Amino acid sequence: MLVLLPPSEGKAPSGTGAPLTLESLSLPGLTAARAAVLEELVELCAGDEEKAREVLGLSEGLRGEVGKNAGLREAGARPAGEIYTGVLYDALGLASLDGEARRRAGEWLLVFSGLWGAVRVTDHIPSYRCSMGVKLPGLGALAAHWRAPMAGVLPEAAGEGLVLDLRSSAYAAAWKPKGEVAGRTATVRVLHAPTRKVVSHFNKATKGRIVRSLLTAGAAPQGPAELVTALRDLGYAVEAEAPAKAGKPWALDVLVEEIP
Repeated sequence: MLVLLPPSEGKAPSGTGAPLTLESLSLPGLTAARAAVLEELVELCAGDEEKAREVLGLSEGLRGEVGKNAGLREAGARPAGEIYTGVLYDALGLASLDGEARRRAGEWLLVFSGLWGAVRVTDHIPSYRCSMGVKLPGLGALAAHWRAPMAGVLPEAAGEGLVLDLRSSAYAAAWKPKGEVAGRTATVRVLHAPTRKVVSHFNKATKGRIVRSLLTAGAAPQGPAELVTALRDLGYAVEAEAPAKAGKPWALDVLVEEIP
């Protein structure tokens, strides 16, 4: 099983260990594309601070993120699972998983990123600020930059099992499963049951809880239909229908009353 996650905008500080080495990251087929984004981002942020802040869409209060990006090559790296924070990752609670569940997390979870393309939670990276919606002066829109490299790497990473896609639309634009892979992909929408509306906090927290539940239970469904059964067995209210055409992702609705 492969679980596709969005990153968090806010991130924990960089580590005190050795700096990043691109060659050490998972999915080595993305190395050249990562190097291109890293080079331009560092150059941008080491130059005109106001221009960098405008390109990255940062408020005055986030001015310090520009300097952080300028020092990415020297910053200490730590596991991506420790760098990403926020509602989804708080609910996922990687640090509190037992050893077996943590091993599964290292194998199953793939976090998408405007800077790195996608990384596993065990990959060591520094803290950074660069969303997938950014348009770098030399590379253009990052989602478009990543499409060709991702298309060459992600189908192999997906293997032959379920792909559980929990990304937001900005990150989903970097790679959309096609053909046979799409047919065993499931996307999840979280709805507030009383109103049948998507609510951001419910969405993020519930997705984190779903992933944690699958990891701790050791549930490894082979396809979307099996995922529906697994989630119901874990106590989630799930509505789903098989797609009308083969080679299309399943769309699952998870209904929640409130977040515990």
